[in-house]
Amino acid sequence: MRLLLAEDEKSLSHALCSILEDNGYSVDAVYDGQDAIDFASNDIYDMMILDIMLPKKNGFDVLKEIRASSNMIPVLVLSARSSVDDRVRGLDLGANDYLTKPFSPKELLARIRVLSRVQYTQRDDILNVGNINLDRSSHELSSTVGSYHLANKEYQMMELFMSHPNRVYSIEFFIEKIWGYDSNAETNLVWTYVSYLRKKLNALHANIKIKAYRNTGYSLEQADD
Repeated sequence: MRLLLAEDEKSLSHALCSILEDNGYSVDAVYDGQDAIDFASNDIYDMMILDIMLPKKNGFDVLKEIRASSNMIPVLVLSARSSVDDRVRGLDLGANDYLTKPFSPKELLARIRVLSRVQYTQRDDILNVGNINLDRSSHELSSTVGSYHLANKEYQMMELFMSHPNRVYSIEFFIEKIWGYDSNAETNLVWTYVSYLRKKLNALHANIKIKAYRNTGYSLEQADD
């Protein structure tokens, strides 16, 4: 999962990033409300952790703007503002959960897991495009002739393709979504993973294929007869 952390206290932000990354999450940190809105609009994050007392735009304003734009990213508010009125306001504005400071890292991780499960149960466990299935729980790519267990980044890429067939994804989008803004990943790494997936689809006798669009990106489409 890729998380967006909006926390202006840099020492706390760095500590939170370390905790989250040690527990298997990828994290991008921003330090003001406007950046939180701008980054959230990129559609590469699975969840946002949002402080309320942010510069430029506070967390309440962030919630208003992202929900007004129909961005339904799960939001966990993490704030020292602990009054009932503040918590109710945050939830009414569209936060999915509200955790007050000080907090236990164990509880924070548990709240993230809960939101992840809720988000997961709202999706189909099995994605199907053409004669290919992708099991989101086991990361198994299969057809009637066999199956492959996909490695993490292969799975993330294939899930994107199968969630939105015929949508063209740029190489830059894959790098930001899967490897992260601060990654040193280069375009040839995306090509390599596309090649891995193409070989697996071919071995599964897929009637879908990953098509390349020059200077644009890749799309999952029905294979030509």
